Amino acid sequence: MAAASSPVEQAAAAKPAFDLSEPPVIDGFTPLPRPSEEGFKDKFIRKTKENPFVPIGCLGTAGALLYGLRAFKQGKTRQSQFLMRTRIFAQGFTVVAIIVGVAATALKSR
Repeated sequence: MAAASSPVEQAAAAKPAFDLSEPPVIDGFTPLPRPSEEGFKDKFIRKTKENPFVPIGCLGTAGALLYGLRAFKQGKTRQSQFLMRTRIFAQGFTVVAIIVGVAATALKSR
């Protein structure tokens, strides 16, 4: 014979003990809202505003490289050599800009 269950037993059996999709409820504690996810575009704009010299150096490096390769293909050896040296300078500028940006961020947090 099946035993009749009370409404309390039925409610306890239907609802799991913990709902993993929700944070636990603790009396007297309200958790901070989760920060919104930052997309690629938003992060790129924020980083560019923090240290604008890095993208400038990257664009200068890419421009000197492409222009130098074009000059090399056309047979302009002196111009090609000059542009390859310019590319090395632009790369150095970019590396220095990254190092200065990291140092400024580290000093800013203190």
